[in-house]
Amino acid sequence: MLWTTLLMSVREIRRNTLRSLLTMLGVIIGVGAVVVLVTLGKGASAKVEDDIAKLGNNLLIVSPGASRRGPAVNQAQPFERADVAAIRREISGITAVAPAAQKQSPVVVGNRNWTTLIVGTTPDYMVVRSYTMKLGRSFTDSEASAGGAVAVIGETVRKELFGFQDPVGQQIRVGRVPVEVVGVLSEKGQAAMGQNQDDIVMLPLVTFQRRIAGNNDISSIYVSAAEGRPTILVQSQLESLMRQRRRPSGEDDFNVRDMAEIAATMASATGAMTALLGAIAGVSLLVGGIGIMNIMLVSVTERTREIGIRLSIGALPGEVLLQFLIEAVVLSSLGGMIGIVSGLTGGWFAARSLSVPFVLVPEVVVVAFLFSAAVGVVFGILPARRAARLNPIEALRHE
Repeated sequence: MLWTTLLMSVREIRRNTLRSLLTMLGVIIGVGAVVVLVTLGKGASAKVEDDIAKLGNNLLIVSPGASRRGPAVNQAQPFERADVAAIRREISGITAVAPAAQKQSPVVVGNRNWTTLIVGTTPDYMVVRSYTMKLGRSFTDSEASAGGAVAVIGETVRKELFGFQDPVGQQIRVGRVPVEVVGVLSEKGQAAMGQNQDDIVMLPLVTFQRRIAGNNDISSIYVSAAEGRPTILVQSQLESLMRQRRRPSGEDDFNVRDMAEIAATMASATGAMTALLGAIAGVSLLVGGIGIMNIMLVSVTERTREIGIRLSIGALPGEVLLQFLIEAVVLSSLGGMIGIVSGLTGGWFAARSLSVPFVLVPEVVVVAFLFSAAVGVVFGILPARRAARLNPIEALRHE
């Protein structure tokens, strides 16, 4: 009986194809919008996590200046090499520590010049920031301690100054200081905050301090926590150590940023926004359900005489109710399937245009389909009950 009722429902839907398509439109738009928005939201969250991961594995950044606005920001002194040595000596559960000082400066090769970020650091910077070499090598510990005139450049700098030439072994001038290019970094792209991580020239810290900056200041200390070591524990140790060394009895004039915590916060904010937009899009499903109920009520009115004939020749009220209920569910389910296909297609194109990864969320697809079917049940029950309760005699008299 169920199969026969299903075939009858499909036949009635096909008999009014245009009306059926217009009825399903609300469900199609609702389901499609939910799938697109959730897919884009998940893709945006994945991009945020990936961009922050590009900054380095288990990375913590120690910077001068309080984490809030106030007098301590202006009075904060740069770090010293002794601070870096103390972190290496006293903090447990870390794999690498890299001091860094930086400034913007023009870099010149022949008649070409390019203004870029100059970073003075140690070989450990490659570890904490997850940089790898594309050509050549990094500078060595001996070159770093002796202040060797060597440099490692990013891919953007290579393209701007050397084009398709191999820069390894060639001389560049950083400001007024000639240095030899010993390596080229592999491309990393933009970080989460928008900065180009390939637009960089790395020099040994001693070289930078003596010949570029003219001082011994260290503007940041990058710390990489060991795998499996909670970064929040390392952060607590760093804050305690810096507090002892810099201001034992005053306010902190430094801050420690945990990239994992920042990534979690940004992903949580993106997820909340995705849920909100998905809920707003879900409202159109209710509108689609009201459209289905409206059309089914019209259908009951149009088919009153047909219903009276079925009831008069022995059809039970439950069978009539089931027929109209199945019609409503088929309409909403078909709309849901079309909406899912449209949403996935639209989500894929939207993800490509926004440069975010396309993340398929099977749970959302399943829930969207089940919700669309539920809309058919909820909004189809009233017209179905109205049809089942018709008096056969009065229905036969209906013109």
